[in-house]
Amino acid sequence: MAQPLGVTETPIPGLLIVDLPVHEDPRGWFKENWNREKMLALGLPDFGPVQNNVSFNTRRGVARGIHTEPWDKLVSVATGRVFAAWVDMREGESFGTVFTAEIGPDRAVFVPRGVGNSYQTLEDETSYVYLVNDHWQAGVYPALDLADPQLGISWPIPLAECELSEKDRVENPALAEISPIPHRTTLILGADGQLGRALRALLPDAVTFTQADGDLSSTEVLAGIDWRRHDVVINAAAYTAVDAAETAEGGPVCWAVNAHLPAALAVLAREHGFTLVHYSSDYVFDGVRSSHDEAETFAPLGVYGSAKAAGDLAVGSVPHHYLLRTSWVVGEGANFVATMAKLALDGVSPSVVDDQIGRLTFADELAKATLHLLQNRAAWGTYNVTNAGAPMSWAQIAAAIFAQLGREAADVAPISTEEYARGRASARRPAYSTLELAKLTDAGFVPEDQLVALERFVSDLRPAVTVGTGRSRS
Repeated sequence: MAQPLGVTETPIPGLLIVDLPVHEDPRGWFKENWNREKMLALGLPDFGPVQNNVSFNTRRGVARGIHTEPWDKLVSVATGRVFAAWVDMREGESFGTVFTAEIGPDRAVFVPRGVGNSYQTLEDETSYVYLVNDHWQAGVYPALDLADPQLGISWPIPLAECELSEKDRVENPALAEISPIPHRTTLILGADGQLGRALRALLPDAVTFTQADGDLSSTEVLAGIDWRRHDVVINAAAYTAVDAAETAEGGPVCWAVNAHLPAALAVLAREHGFTLVHYSSDYVFDGVRSSHDEAETFAPLGVYGSAKAAGDLAVGSVPHHYLLRTSWVVGEGANFVATMAKLALDGVSPSVVDDQIGRLTFADELAKATLHLLQNRAAWGTYNVTNAGAPMSWAQIAAAIFAQLGREAADVAPISTEEYARGRASARRPAYSTLELAKLTDAGFVPEDQLVALERFVSDLRPAVTVGTGRSRS
């Protein structure tokens, strides 16, 4: 009876042994060398192989490696047996860790990028097979001396008796001469916006790209970024001027940032294998329903919502993606809450729309949800993300801010959207923006109540504003 499919960890982080069921009968044997559904369920990463290579070795004692190409691979044997050795070449505590194992048809090994891979054949006519998730290209990749005493690899067949390439025999350096391979990093696009700043606070080691670094709608700018360095790309860049998007000047810019950029990133994500994180909006819906789940069909009311919907469709084509749909974002910088707090402290009594219903999303909460999904390897796809609590109108939120700052809630005058828009160039807005949060909470992230977060946010704002003037204190 064939052994069950199983996955075992090794001392090298991410290097996994895969026990393969081999089904034999008088005709020979059969095995599933790669079964995505079964292997992902057991903990293998969804590494997206794009090339299948076979190395046929005519005789016992052929040795190859230790090579460290910039891609992940699943190695196995079709016929024969090998003794294989791996060395962690990545920066960090595990640098230099060695693991060895014998591999036959009943075993495969997942080798993450940055781990050196080598083997020697133990039988004649051995076929060594490997799936890789990037197309081979010429280059000089880190390699190690197979006989380096620091590695201490006990090769079953002495290397002096093995057949090696000239490079593997004399040219490769020792571990002590090698610089560790840097880990792939997270890249935050739009890192100077409200959300971008919140993401930077949680991901201080991330590479950032701001408006000062270039125009992301430019193909030349995108071509100048080394995407191979990044395993996660978080796109926090967005055009959010909803009213201006309806103009001849603003419409093309809105489409460039909110639709064309995500489409370009989707192509790059498929090409380079990184996880793409993107942010969507309640504006992709018409707001007729009182609340919206992730599966609702798009029905945007204007240019902004249409561009966001187009970007969403592009991002949804990426195998590894998180699309976080949100509403009413509040963070560091100009926003509704800061405006209302200033008006309250300046003694102004504003008129605020009371027939648009939804929830606030504080940028730091959205950033925390992003990190949660990434760190916990939640299922790929779309997630609604806002703060929790009972849905409220803009007028109710403004009244809560006024009350906290010592003003009467009645100092906020409710007004309809129609009245507010009279005489203004205003885009149509969804009447109901409330997003269902069940999928997010099922993934283990429970958002904070919006009123709790609002009270803290306003408290943090108040010391920076002088009562009666609205001027910043020096």
